[in-house]
Amino acid sequence: FFCHFISLLPASYLSREKLITVVLLYCSSIMSEAKPMTRVLIYGGKTGWIGGMMADLIKKHDDIELFLGDARLENRETVAKELDTIQPSHVLNAAGITGRPNIDWCETHKPETIRTNVIGTLNLVDLCYERNVHCTVYATGCIFEYDDEHPLGSGIGFTEEDVPNFAGSFYSQTKGYMEPMLKCYPNALILRVRMPVSDDLFHRNFVTKIVKYEKVVNIPNSMTILHEMLPASLAMAKAGLTGVYNFTNPGVISHNEVLDLYIKYIDPTYHYSNFTVEEQANVIVAGRSNNELDTTKLMRDMPEGVVIHDIHTAYELCFQRMKENLEKMGWLPDNMPEEFKRAPKAA
Repeated sequence: FFCHFISLLPASYLSREKLITVVLLYCSSIMSEAKPMTRVLIYGGKTGWIGGMMADLIKKHDDIELFLGDARLENRETVAKELDTIQPSHVLNAAGITGRPNIDWCETHKPETIRTNVIGTLNLVDLCYERNVHCTVYATGCIFEYDDEHPLGSGIGFTEEDVPNFAGSFYSQTKGYMEPMLKCYPNALILRVRMPVSDDLFHRNFVTKIVKYEKVVNIPNSMTILHEMLPASLAMAKAGLTGVYNFTNPGVISHNEVLDLYIKYIDPTYHYSNFTVEEQANVIVAGRSNNELDTTKLMRDMPEGVVIHDIHTAYELCFQRMKENLEKMGWLPDNMPEEFKRAPKAA
């Protein structure tokens, strides 16, 4: 009701920023009561990357029944029927459109992007709210870019209360629009994932993406090491946490530092070169977000027993696990697929 009331106020009454601040203060004061996690329904769990990993994680818990959603989120009646049939204690939403092969796709498929990332997500959270079901949304932190108040290299990260300032891509625009609305739901846990990294070379992995680029920008960014953070998300949902959280490992790491670790652990013959953000803009359609997210709130509220390392330590451990996984696959030491190989560096 309060959020609806605020939306009806004339624009001259309060600035947009103040309106959002008022909404956030109100909504953050409402916490959903933690209920036992007994039946989990995942959207994006059948074909999605993060959803699939969450499904594998939950399968290890004998006391939790797992269900994978079939309904398309934009079809409200179908989603409602599925929720009523399964009656989950918790819903995890990892469904969404990021584009293939990357977010540039969203620039030419705007209705499709809106249908899933905006309409679908709101449908699900709203329907869960009507049924008093906790809903975790794996969202994005790519809604900010370094600015005068958060300069690159300053260590000053964007907090959960900051208003999105990056609209360089349509994908980020849709996510930036969504957050203030999702915050109005006391049953929603919104996790700002950034540049997610897994212990393999799956095509969605941030490491895989930049390894295949001819050139990379070298900018420190907050990132999410999934091996650590996905179990953390499950613990947060179990604890009934709600609201927005910057969902990244503490600290920042640059593209060059990541690729240096790839050389150290995976391929000592690999080499790379850099270009500027201006040069990068010539070979992409949509802009890319670069930022540091403040993880103070995340670390403060993290349930007891959950271990989250700083980003440099987490990456080091990630590459160690990746090396072991690639050895088991037979890719290492000397059988990497051609797509990962580089021609010898010119003298």
